[in-house]
Amino acid sequence: MKKKVLLMGASGSGKTSMRSLIFSNNPASLTARLGATIDVEQNHVRFLGDLILNLWDCGGQDAFMDSYLTTQRSTIFQHVGVMIYVFDIESQGMNKDLEYFRDCMEGLKQFSPDAAVFLLVHKMDLARGSKNAVFEKKKKELEEASGDGVVDVFGTSIYDESLYKAWSSIVHTLIPNAAVLSKHLATFATACSATEVILFERTTFLVIATSSSGSPEQLELNRHQLEPTRYERTSELVKAFKHSCSRVREEFHSLEMELYDFTAVLDEMTKNTYVLVIVHEPTIETAALKLNIRMARKKFEELQGDSLLS
Repeated sequence: MKKKVLLMGASGSGKTSMRSLIFSNNPASLTARLGATIDVEQNHVRFLGDLILNLWDCGGQDAFMDSYLTTQRSTIFQHVGVMIYVFDIESQGMNKDLEYFRDCMEGLKQFSPDAAVFLLVHKMDLARGSKNAVFEKKKKELEEASGDGVVDVFGTSIYDESLYKAWSSIVHTLIPNAAVLSKHLATFATACSATEVILFERTTFLVIATSSSGSPEQLELNRHQLEPTRYERTSELVKAFKHSCSRVREEFHSLEMELYDFTAVLDEMTKNTYVLVIVHEPTIETAALKLNIRMARKKFEELQGDSLLS
């Protein structure tokens, strides 16, 4: 299964840097070395084994944008599953950015009316004053510019977990039966007496599904007052740890933590995913959690295959 993903925005807005961070496992410190994208750079990224993201990183220089909207219009905007439009929070040419964005929305409406649209207000680490106030103002402006189009807006930075939150939401829309995976994760969480179970894609460590979609599990989460940004923080930290392992020519396989108030096990669930099991019951051993993961692997391999075939 192949899904076309358009990555658009003005030159220098940070499109290529975020792609490098998410899909190439490069740390934020190395993104300064990346040059500007010339015209359209296509990459086929294997995600969840059989799901292939056909990523079109579109150069944002004016000449290229004009070409996308005229002579290349049908080529660019046909068969799009998701369009991600990146706005630089410090852009001095916001009016021109919005004009190009509206034109892209028209092209998408003409050739791929069912495509999902995500707007990333990027480089939020450079925002002056209250970041929340700056983001909310920008979000309102972008939603108004979108007209009757449905958009999701995220504030992002390559230097914190916000980028993982946004991209996890993006890829979630491309997995046909993510809700089915969540349902079975909830069943698995009950079998393990776990507070929460999270499924990550193996390479990017983006969140695919969690067990916390149902109300009983949500009540349990509220009782333990878990951190709202725990998913994206875990993605960011594990990616950083994996990079550290690669620097000393070691491979990351699994992780176990037994702390005074909770136990966590991060292990392979399928050949394309990792699972994180969080338990607050002190009598449950990590060996028991790993055994349950091993016993559930075959079922989740089947579910993952069914999800991609649907």
